[in-house]
Amino acid sequence: MLVKVVDASAIGAVIFGEPEGPTVVRRLAGKRLMAPELIFFELASICVKKLRLYPDSRDQILRAFAMSKRLAMEAVEVEYPQVVLIAERYGVSAYDASYLWLAIRLRAELVTLDKKLEKAWHESGQE
Repeated sequence: MLVKVVDASAIGAVIFGEPEGPTVVRRLAGKRLMAPELIFFELASICVKKLRLYPDSRDQILRAFAMSKRLAMEAVEVEYPQVVLIAERYGVSAYDASYLWLAIRLRAELVTLDKKLEKAWHESGQE
């Protein structure tokens, strides 16, 4: 089973029913999913934004967020000094660099909907 590193933009699209969700599901099907531990914080942040934007959909949004803990995804602690260097090198945030660090470390595909992060992953030569 191949490993894929998945970020919050991709998982968020799946659990919150975004238009890109089905494409992400196809890319992840049958794969072992891994992400930095911060993914759950980032998914919580997405949830809060959606609650503010769509208050009439509160119950549905909260149910979708609750699904995130049931995903077959392994959360991994990152090596922060290396994350800082990766963020500096590729011009991404420390959050995004955490996903990139993990993908580089595991020699795994990074599944993201974030164009800047995807570009950094390609620049890292890991594809």
